Amino acid sequence: EDSLNVIAKAPIAAAAIYRNTFHGGTDMWAPVDKSLDISANFSNALGSQFGGNDTFREMMRLYLTIHADHEGGNVSAHTVHLVGSALSDPYLSL
Repeated sequence: EDSLNVIAKAPIAAAAIYRNTFHGGTDMWAPVDKSLDISANFSNALGSQFGGNDTFREMMRLYLTIHADHEGGNVSAHTVHLVGSALSDPYLSL
């Protein structure tokens, strides 16, 4: 359950880092709209120039799908096995 909570918060944290780095730290935490999918909420969290762009939202949806299906799981499988087999706390392993 802790691992799922960390994964669920990753897009929000990534968007906050982006906004802090490239937009001077203004409005770092965007509200989450539960009626939208993860790609639309992530696009909104990146800023208004991305959130209002339907093409960007669709490309983000495709990117997240491809990344989750291929690269995200395969590359980190070894790390997951190490953390899981050692019964480590997922928060401390980050």
